[in-house]
Amino acid sequence: MLIKRTLSFVAAAAVSMSALAWEPTGKVECIAPSDPGGGWDFTCRSAGNVMQELGLVDGSVQTVNMAGAGGGVAYAHTVSKRAEENELLVAASTATTTRLAQKQFPGMNADMVTWVGALGADYGVIAVGKDSEYKNLKDLMAAVSADPRSVKFAGGSARGGWDHLKVLITAKAAGVDDLPRIPYLSYNNGGEAMTQVVGGQVDAFTGDISEATGFMESGDLRVLAVLAEERLPGKFSDIPTAQEQGIDSVGPNWRGFYMPKGADEAAKEYWVNAIDTLYASEEWKKVMKSNGLIPFHPPADKFGEFVHKQVQEIEQLSRDIGLLK
Repeated sequence: MLIKRTLSFVAAAAVSMSALAWEPTGKVECIAPSDPGGGWDFTCRSAGNVMQELGLVDGSVQTVNMAGAGGGVAYAHTVSKRAEENELLVAASTATTTRLAQKQFPGMNADMVTWVGALGADYGVIAVGKDSEYKNLKDLMAAVSADPRSVKFAGGSARGGWDHLKVLITAKAAGVDDLPRIPYLSYNNGGEAMTQVVGGQVDAFTGDISEATGFMESGDLRVLAVLAEERLPGKFSDIPTAQEQGIDSVGPNWRGFYMPKGADEAAKEYWVNAIDTLYASEEWKKVMKSNGLIPFHPPADKFGEFVHKQVQEIEQLSRDIGLLK
């Protein structure tokens, strides 16, 4: 296809004529470090579908779910067993950098993979079931402040991960003192966490707007606040921000990919350019709009630098909140 030929030409010009000799053939694998449902699964499946639509892959993009350790199982698998593969992408997000910052991937760091690119950012939300007694974020945080053990939160990241951090950041901004006592239940993905909230087993959900869209549209989940600087556009415009409710909490979550460090340079260049092409496409803009993603796409030569800086910043934040000593 024309797009693929153009992409190959750009990659060749950027590195060498050897890049022209490489493009993905057959099946491309995208690892989602979670069970089906949730943000990483959304990233693999949505991006994979658009890649196929644009002709960036000849065959299919197969999503492989690999849950465990807040993304650590997939990270270790990539580093130790798939280190030289050219046709492997792994979904990543702020949750990934959070676990790296908190030393939750033993013996591993951000230098052990190649950071390919980002496809937008997903803002955090705090939500409750449709019949919840909590009508807004201030009501919810007032209950937490009165008794930190009285409200149970559920999220798709491990304890201390990004979903958990969003609760702690919000509670701290609301003036809650005893942050470690707030109950947080970790599930393998946001979908499983929301099911617990909708079913009444857990009081509140902490996750991202793209995860909550389905339950929100069905009316089973009420989003009390989006953790953004301003209201999101379109169908999300009725959701108030935490800041509007007097709680200065902001929680953006970028979504993108990493790939094996030992892959061929031509393959790395191809995937960087493929993500650039995907992000600029009208097809991906429609995906972003329908799922509440906001523009976020650092230049290819700056993305790795951004990731390393975010790891450092989250490490400091985790120390400030008391999650790291």
